[in-house]
Amino acid sequence: MDKKTFGPSAFVFPEPVFLVGVNVDGKPNFMTAAWGGMACGAPQMLTVAIRHQRYTMKGIKPGGSFSVNIPSEQLVEEADLCGIISGANADKVAACGFDVFYGKLENAPLIRQCPVNLECKIVHMLNLGSHTLVIGSIEETHVTEDCLTEGVPDVEKIKPILYSRGTTAKYYGYGKPVGDAFNIGNNINHQ
Repeated sequence: MDKKTFGPSAFVFPEPVFLVGVNVDGKPNFMTAAWGGMACGAPQMLTVAIRHQRYTMKGIKPGGSFSVNIPSEQLVEEADLCGIISGANADKVAACGFDVFYGKLENAPLIRQCPVNLECKIVHMLNLGSHTLVIGSIEETHVTEDCLTEGVPDVEKIKPILYSRGTTAKYYGYGKPVGDAFNIGNNINHQ
C-alpha cells in the first residue's frame, strides 16, 4: 500500500465529544472538546486538551475541578453550540436548556441530559504549546439508569457522539460492533 505523508498531524479517528464543565465567576459553563480520553486505570484519570485562551480556562485552575459530560446523539446541536460560541458572550446553559446539577465536587457542574457525567479533580496541568493538557482524577461517575444493561453502562444505549475531521468536519453516531474485544484476535494463528 502506498502512503502519503502529512507531517505532524493530529489524525486520530474518531475523537470523542466531551462537554467540559466548570464554574466561571460563579456560573456553570460548558465547552465542547474532542481532544481527550482515558489516561490511567488505577487511579482512574482522564485528559482534556484546552486552548489557553478559552473562556473555560478561566474556571479550571481556580475551581480545582471540572466535569466531563458525554452527550448522546440527541444532543448533537447543543454539543456543537457549546463549541462555536464562548461562555464569555452567551449563557450556553440557558441557550441549550441544560438541567445543571452538582455531585461531590462543588465546582464541577454536570448536565442531567447527558447519559454519562464524570466529576474530575485536577491532578496536573501541562502547557504543551497551543493547549493545556488538563489531567483529572475521576472522583465520581453518574450514568442515566436507562443507559444501563444488567447494571453496567451500555454504549448502544448511551449513543455517544464522535467527531471526525477528514474531508469535512462531521459528527457521527456510534457504529456497529466489528468483533469481540479480548477474543477476536485469537482468530489469527499466533503459535
